[in-house]
Amino acid sequence: MAAAVILSGGVRLDPGELGFLLQEEIVGFFLPQACGQVQGTAELTIADRLFAHFFLLQEESGVSADYQTQVESDWSYEAILAREAADENYVDAATGEVIMTQEAAEQSSTSMPEGETKEQTQGTVPEAAEGQQAEAQTEQQAAQAAETQTAQAAQIQTALATEKVVVYPREKLNDFDYLIQNFYQVDSTTTINSSQLNADALLGKDLRLSHDASTPQILIYHTHSQEGYADSVPGDASTSVVGVGDYLTKLLTEQYGFNVIHHKGEYDVGDRDHAYSKAGPGLEAVLAENPGVEVVIDLHRDGVAESTRLVTQVNGIQMAQVMFFNGLSRTTAMGDIDYLYNPYIADNLAISFQMQLKAAEYYPGFTRRIYLKGYRYNMHYCPKTLLIEVGAQTNTVSEAMNAMVPLADLLNKVLTAQR
Repeated sequence: MAAAVILSGGVRLDPGELGFLLQEEIVGFFLPQACGQVQGTAELTIADRLFAHFFLLQEESGVSADYQTQVESDWSYEAILAREAADENYVDAATGEVIMTQEAAEQSSTSMPEGETKEQTQGTVPEAAEGQQAEAQTEQQAAQAAETQTAQAAQIQTALATEKVVVYPREKLNDFDYLIQNFYQVDSTTTINSSQLNADALLGKDLRLSHDASTPQILIYHTHSQEGYADSVPGDASTSVVGVGDYLTKLLTEQYGFNVIHHKGEYDVGDRDHAYSKAGPGLEAVLAENPGVEVVIDLHRDGVAESTRLVTQVNGIQMAQVMFFNGLSRTTAMGDIDYLYNPYIADNLAISFQMQLKAAEYYPGFTRRIYLKGYRYNMHYCPKTLLIEVGAQTNTVSEAMNAMVPLADLLNKVLTAQR
């Protein structure tokens, strides 16, 4: 009714008047895509915007092509900040449902065999044999470690793809509808249009590293270092997302020769909801000490419904699916968020899309669609920033580790411009 009244009356009110502000709020609430997505909206009246939204062709109005999303219901900046701080994982990308899972699992305790006490067990080993037993255990552990390294080396070669499996014609990628439907999932908190998602622009950015490995080139860190997997051992960081970061670091340095820093600062201990604001200063400090770093990777694992399993097979090896994640500093209800300004949004989008396209070409099914959300997620410190979700809490540690093999290969392909 408000839209009809405005259109029929041709209302043109002074922007400072209360009536104009009320109309802005009404249109923004009921027709968010008609507010803020038309080129030159600062000079248009409410009636002009509504007319463009309903009656002009897409190329005439500048309104982005339609895609599935939901209207954002939160209106205050405080609510927006709370959402960013809470977690990027609360929306299940597969179902669109909000997931509020408990992160901490009960500590599992290893019990002794029934009827046997600790003292009795210790007493069964004669003192003279203790040294021999310890030495035998050390040798056995060393042999197991060597076998593991050999198996990992063989696995790396098995999981690597040498040729493209799928080819995507540029004319298809230049179609905004095709791009959205095949490569992106847009969260209900935000909107995006063809000016930001343009294949020529995204693929045209040169992402090659500018210097050699004599100084650090890549930084890997974890806003949520406490994230684990289905079989993670409580208190053992090597079985958490941090351990996955260790393996990615190892692959990038030993297999591809990059100079990588793996920062293991803990920012979500005791207060997960402020992890991003806590991680910011730590990230700034590392980058200040290493000004040559050109790529920043925030490695996570997703949170999904317990019935969801994010697994795929690459050359017969089972691994967790990976998802690239972008914050756009824009909400459906409020538009661009000035105090979450990110000068590198276009660069962030370029590196995630180039990674996604390479994955689709060489490792079909390895990645989920790029997830676009309305906030910032500390992606404003470096142009080539990636927020990567490696599986979810329902994956195993080995599935997450296996996923690092193709991921490292994709990073190498993009950062060395192997096109």
